[in-house]
Amino acid sequence: MENVLEIEGLRVEFPGWQEDVIAVDNVTLSIGPGEILGVVGESGAGKSTVGAAITGLLQPPGRIAAGRIRFKGREIDATDARAMRALRGRQVSTIFQDPLTSLNPLFTIERQLVDTIRTHRSMSLPEARAEAVRQLEAVGIPEPARRVKNWPHEFSGGMRQRAVIALALCSNPELIIADEPTTALDVSVQAQILQLIRSLARERKIGVMLVTHDMGVIAQITDRVAVMQGGKLVELGPTLQVLERPEHPYSRALISVVPRMNVKRDRFPVAGLGRGVDTALEWLAGGHQAATATRDGPLVELRLVGMTYGGRNGLFLRSAGFSALSGIDLSIERGEVLGLAGESGSGKSTIARILAGLTPPTHGTMLFDGNEVFGASHAIRSQIRRQTQMVFQDPYSSLNPRMKVADILAEPLLHHRFVGNAAAARSVVAELLAAVGLPADAALRYPHAFSGGQRQRISIARALASRPRFLICDEPTSALDVSIQAQILNLMKDLQERLGLTVLFISHDLPVVRQMCDRVAVLQGGKLCEVAPTEQLFTRPGHAYVQRLLSLIPVMPATVALSLESS
Repeated sequence: MENVLEIEGLRVEFPGWQEDVIAVDNVTLSIGPGEILGVVGESGAGKSTVGAAITGLLQPPGRIAAGRIRFKGREIDATDARAMRALRGRQVSTIFQDPLTSLNPLFTIERQLVDTIRTHRSMSLPEARAEAVRQLEAVGIPEPARRVKNWPHEFSGGMRQRAVIALALCSNPELIIADEPTTALDVSVQAQILQLIRSLARERKIGVMLVTHDMGVIAQITDRVAVMQGGKLVELGPTLQVLERPEHPYSRALISVVPRMNVKRDRFPVAGLGRGVDTALEWLAGGHQAATATRDGPLVELRLVGMTYGGRNGLFLRSAGFSALSGIDLSIERGEVLGLAGESGSGKSTIARILAGLTPPTHGTMLFDGNEVFGASHAIRSQIRRQTQMVFQDPYSSLNPRMKVADILAEPLLHHRFVGNAAAARSVVAELLAAVGLPADAALRYPHAFSGGQRQRISIARALASRPRFLICDEPTSALDVSIQAQILNLMKDLQERLGLTVLFISHDLPVVRQMCDRVAVLQGGKLCEVAPTEQLFTRPGHAYVQRLLSLIPVMPATVALSLESS
């Protein structure tokens, strides 16, 4: 059977001032009808660039410098704008990571589907409207005849992604390029979308190029996998063969650092703490030990905490309010890493804001080291806030882009009077950078000069500069590549163990939670449904919701872990 897509010797260049940047170099691959080809690699590997080259959507001044792309045996000429418009959308469709960038907020779902259908298929307006409803039904949106009239903002994240898939399918394409289609979705919605892509490929014989950094997703639904590094294709083969018996060193390294659901490991096989950190750790540990109270019991407690938003009566508005949290009883022991898991809207971020002292609960109390937080004096609350620090998901948004790293790290040192002057602050800044594995000259640069992983290291150093006792990590690695994620997780493990930090680790990535946490609390609809030691929760979950959540996670085959350990 003829391949849907064939790429031969593809080379994509971006002209630069001094030399050209080679984004894709000599890539050759193919996709058959009904086949799902996974393309994996770190950021900058060239995965998305290959997809953009196929559809003629390379960002200027990028260009195809060499190679051929054939669709069903016909060569694609990216310089022929009319031919590319005829191909793009009609025969080749793209599903992007963020559905909001693919949906126009000013038009209803129906308007966008109907416009796409009538652009690519000969249909009257009534026929196109009926087809739009059929497409929403095909992707599993309930009550499609009613929901088709909705606006994009009235759909949940999963429903928006389903609508984007419906847009991609309404022209009856023969090839779909899915670029990180489930990265931002909860595990239950992710499972639905992956199953939908799999069934569409099988039933309609649509070829799919699935770009992702999630090896669990690759293991679950792809037929073959292509591994890219630095713009080059380093390995290509059947999925299970590549996962179990990877031939290229980069493939082995990439697979070895994937967090596993079925295997708990002490460390990932990458670096953690940087060299020459003993002085920094002594400084941090000294402040930490000085602040540690002698009393027993948990460091942090929530007692029957509830949070209700809205509910205020006004001249034109009367509402019962929305209950984000209800009856939360939760404690975090000193030196413990507690994982907090749950789907979007379950209340994870609300708990984080309460524990950070940013939002008082509407019901119940919070204790820190035995002191009630929101009823305490201003001096005590300030001290508690200093001892509580956060590491956020997006490190760039949490660092001031107008300040050099030296000033970012020195600010809390001087504010809390840990050092007497700027010269002493500079010395501690160098030690903090060493503690997170960054060179001393990083202090002289601005945040934009660093990679995502390096910026997250700076964010961790910024949090440590206040000598905290309690660290709240809100999805600290979800935006990072798998190898960079492993480095950050190792770093956080090392620092937590050496400093005895108490940590709340918030994540929807349950394999990561298993690797990092001593206990896990699972939220559903603002209520705690289970709190248990990590191994007990993952091997013998007691609550039906937790059982369902664990069953939906894409996992690497157990044979992959065994084969890597024996190699």
